[in-house]
Amino acid sequence: MLARMNTDSDIAIIGGGLNGAALALALGSTGLSVTLFDAAPRGVHSDDAFDGRATAIAAGSRNMLRALGVWDRLDGKAQPIHDILVTDGRVSEGAGTSFLHFDHREVGDEPFGHLVENRHIRRALFEALDDAEAVTHRQPVKVLNLNRETAKAVLELEDGTSTARLAIACDGRSSPTAQAAGIGYAGWSYPQKGVVCTVEHAEPHGGVAHEYFLPSGPFAILPLTGNRSSLVWTEKTAVADAAMSLDDAGFESEVVRRFGHFLGDVKVTGPRWSYPLNLSLAYNYCAHRLAVVGDAAHGVHPIAGQGLNLGFKDAAALTQVLAEAARRGEDIGAEDVLKRYERWRRFDNTAMGLGMDAINRLFSNDLSPVRALRGMGLDIVNRMGPARRFFMRQAAGLSGEMPRLLQGKPA
Repeated sequence: MLARMNTDSDIAIIGGGLNGAALALALGSTGLSVTLFDAAPRGVHSDDAFDGRATAIAAGSRNMLRALGVWDRLDGKAQPIHDILVTDGRVSEGAGTSFLHFDHREVGDEPFGHLVENRHIRRALFEALDDAEAVTHRQPVKVLNLNRETAKAVLELEDGTSTARLAIACDGRSSPTAQAAGIGYAGWSYPQKGVVCTVEHAEPHGGVAHEYFLPSGPFAILPLTGNRSSLVWTEKTAVADAAMSLDDAGFESEVVRRFGHFLGDVKVTGPRWSYPLNLSLAYNYCAHRLAVVGDAAHGVHPIAGQGLNLGFKDAAALTQVLAEAARRGEDIGAEDVLKRYERWRRFDNTAMGLGMDAINRLFSNDLSPVRALRGMGLDIVNRMGPARRFFMRQAAGLSGEMPRLLQGKPA
């Protein structure tokens, strides 16, 4: 490995969310020294009220978390997803007759993935960071500015400066760090919001995830541990705002209208959250002494629940590129090294983002000819084994060129 060039660490990561924390662990596992800068205090990120979302951890992402010593910390908190059922319908009429059924047994013995509440993932990552000798987790500390010099990156902090051979932006969609470095974005906002809550139901869900396409957007019922499910309700912005303004009884009534009674009596438990939805795709994934990862590189519609999995795949690919470059004695912050990561991940992420955009537009309307076309499409894919298995491997995160960490191997 090259000498550190008198920098405080080999790599500085700006942003301590799920992607930033996982990337820090991955890079630290290769022997590179890492400093993770998080603007929020640990207690804020660990608070139950901070983030009500749950994430479908695909099989490939699970392999990575297991290799990094995180997965065992989620014991008892991860619900296996054995089947996925996709249907089309209307609130007033229920599900239509066309459907698409994904059975995990068609592609192997392992489940497609696991549904885990984000608060549990975050705590497990933080615990693993505490045990990572090569990673320094600094919080709360805000990075005010990034200067990319010839041989190092200089981070201006609230309480001083820090230097690294490479800076990595993990500071969210349309990353301020990336934009300050001249990296632009393509994208647009959706006339929709995502409403998220948790429900308890009388009957067991059997590990089945439901994606129910309504005219205003998908209504996803995702199995959690116990007789609970996480709801991701995509709705027109005005309707979502109106639903969020209802009292608890009124909000629960709207949820039950869409959920139905196939799992018995349903009750909303805990807080509810609402998030604006947009598409954000970076034109470039790197510049001199800078790379972008996760939401800082791509923000996609949650229709397939692949956002965090794409970020973990970024982290695994960048870790592999940098580890191989370091073993060859290359400068890990040089743009020609970082371009290898960009070539690996940009097309895949862009294709996924645009694909999810197209599916959302196709299903989020109530035009009769379009409804007939998409119903026919669901039936055709459901009857075609090879096509069905292709989509199942996509859902499991086991398609394309797989970084070593996503195979459960060291980078």
